[in-house]
Amino acid sequence: MGRVLLLVLALWGTGSAVAATDKTQLDPSKIQTASVSTYVTDLKSGETLFQKNADIVMPIASITKLMTAMVVLDADLSLKEKITFDKTDKERIYNGYSRIRMESQLSRGEAIHIALMSSENLASAALADNYPGGYSAFVEAMNAKAKSLGMTDTRFVDSSGLSPKNVSTAADISKMVKAAYDYPEIRKYSTTPVHTAYFKKPRYKLGYTNTNALARGKKWNVELSKTGYLDIAGYCLAMVTSIDGNKLLMVMLDAYGKLTPVGDAGRIKRWIQTGNSGKISDSAKHYQRTKLAELTQ
Repeated sequence: MGRVLLLVLALWGTGSAVAATDKTQLDPSKIQTASVSTYVTDLKSGETLFQKNADIVMPIASITKLMTAMVVLDADLSLKEKITFDKTDKERIYNGYSRIRMESQLSRGEAIHIALMSSENLASAALADNYPGGYSAFVEAMNAKAKSLGMTDTRFVDSSGLSPKNVSTAADISKMVKAAYDYPEIRKYSTTPVHTAYFKKPRYKLGYTNTNALARGKKWNVELSKTGYLDIAGYCLAMVTSIDGNKLLMVMLDAYGKLTPVGDAGRIKRWIQTGNSGKISDSAKHYQRTKLAELTQ
């Protein structure tokens, strides 16, 4: 019976609405999102405006990097100190591609910057390897931080999010985003549209672009942002944005298209402003059916 109910939620975009940002009642039957799991809350009041499949545990990909940034900043390490990228860091990201040259150096603050805004995996690995006690201590600190935030359905095994074993729920992610919003560096670094990082030993520079299209444009006031993608996790987006003077926290997990989370953000905004989000495609409904069957079997 529980699985059937979850499928109905995915197909029809229903969920639960508590109160709109203007304090009028919103109709949950008038919103549809294409992401498998969605959570929307008013950051100031803490009121849940909408949720769909928000307690299903699933891989979260690079949304992980918000926790990585918090753990580094909590350690009160120098953001100006240079850290070196080496073959161990490369192994931490499963020997995946990075434009960063081996043995070159970048400041810790800049590494956090490109990890958040452009989801640079090697930077995330190096940040963890240069943590007191090393990589294992860093992952342990990630899980301890999650526990302290009440993220009871969350588990981290790496600092980049490349492992599908980094799992959470949309409801838990909302707690992490709320905590991350209290860090000025995370708000600044995660929302920079474009940025150039200057490396040393050898000297070279690399340009980076924000992975969230909404943070690059002028139509949205994005105050915190993190995207994520893995084949198994789909496309994910967590962000804080201002709509009509209200700060809203949005979490969209596991969407089938690269721009689908951005589309969901637009649908959420439209629902809040007009009372109706508009429809999602039949292919999105089919994707949700398929993924929910896999996640709940």
